[in-house]
Amino acid sequence: TERRFRKTLDDYYEESNLSEGSTVLTDDLATGDLTESTTEQSGEVAEKFMIDESNLSDYIGKPVFQAEKIYKQTPVGVVMGLAWTSMGGSTLYIETTFVEEGEGKGGLHITGRLGDVMKESAEIAHTVARRIMLEKEPENKFFANSKLHLHVPAGATPKDGPSAGCTMITSLLSLASKKPVRKDLAMTGEVTLTGRILAIGGVKEKTIAAKRSQVKVIIFPEANRRDFDELAENVKEGLEVHFVNEYEQIFELAFGYDH
Repeated sequence: TERRFRKTLDDYYEESNLSEGSTVLTDDLATGDLTESTTEQSGEVAEKFMIDESNLSDYIGKPVFQAEKIYKQTPVGVVMGLAWTSMGGSTLYIETTFVEEGEGKGGLHITGRLGDVMKESAEIAHTVARRIMLEKEPENKFFANSKLHLHVPAGATPKDGPSAGCTMITSLLSLASKKPVRKDLAMTGEVTLTGRILAIGGVKEKTIAAKRSQVKVIIFPEANRRDFDELAENVKEGLEVHFVNEYEQIFELAFGYDH
């Protein structure tokens, strides 16, 4: 069916290569027909076979791109971000958990094979999250007295860049406020110490990755509005997209909903 064919293209090809993908996929499937025809010509009884989602990988290999959504409902302290790699776009979870509590023990341990830029983003995120929590809940001493651990899964894969800044802040605030973010949300954006949201790269690739993981709501920097507007309609279809300049806007979108 058209739905299954579309899913196959999404699994094996990025949007920019869909035309090429359609041709390659057709050629690969035709190989099966050729094998069957050759069998018929040899005088043997040809065995009919059906190619569907259950056995497609036997003929054209394993999917290159797969949905990376690992939570039905993202738990407290976990937020989905969006990344851009040499292979295209991908989703990227930020996980933060509580380690221990004690007066003056506030701190952040970082893991996930992160590069220097991403480590600095985590430090900035910790500072900004702490400031925001003090503004919203002055009596909340969570960050001052809590040792935290921030991790980015796929630990064997090197990661770097500043675009996960807003996702890290949201993960930290989710843990501090004990509130999960909405389950169909993903975000990307560099954050400054003052909470400004700066432009990122790979808008198209990140949008495709979000749709692949059944994301319905995406938060992009306002500076990337034009990049998104220029995308093909079929890439933008079915998405609720918000463009922001300040982290405060993200806070309302991530947590300001009816549980």
